[in-house]
Amino acid sequence: MLVGVALLLAALTAPIATPGATPAPEPGASFVAFGEAIEGLQPGQRAPELAGTVDGRTVELLDLDGRPIRLADLRGRPVWINFWATWCPPCQEETPTLQKIHERYTEAGLALVAISVQESTVEDVRAYAETYGLTYTIGFDATSAVFTTYRAYGLPTQLFIDREGIVRATWNGPLSEEQAASFVEPLLAE
Repeated sequence: MLVGVALLLAALTAPIATPGATPAPEPGASFVAFGEAIEGLQPGQRAPELAGTVDGRTVELLDLDGRPIRLADLRGRPVWINFWATWCPPCQEETPTLQKIHERYTEAGLALVAISVQESTVEDVRAYAETYGLTYTIGFDATSAVFTTYRAYGLPTQLFIDREGIVRATWNGPLSEEQAASFVEPLLAE
């Protein structure tokens, strides 16, 4: 019995990241992890297309009306990618920030693409967007193929991509308006 309790305590307190890896976000309300922390895309890497592979076939990211969303179509604009879900408390907390940043910086060229993952239906996501008056682009990643391509492991996950398609910053967890602006403004100034 004591051995079982000791093993359980060891498993619960063991770090989820490997030594030398990027530290995992603090557990709690700030980030909803789906599994073991993995190294995601890093600053300086080229962002992959908004697609993935499922059962050997390529799956493109679609918006809520079924139209493809392609990173190649956004080239020349800085892009903020936000992986989120309607049921995710920190994502819900962050929703007003996304809308405010979108309203503040769209005319300056920012493209905000919020990619909904781990959802049951596109209608649920559409209802959420309508309820909160969201006007930025929302993609529905029904299979989590894009989420996997971008090597994300929890929500919300943020990537900031420059006009040439290079990842400039990543962030695990929700952002305040000030934090989001600190990532977006340098991209717009380039």
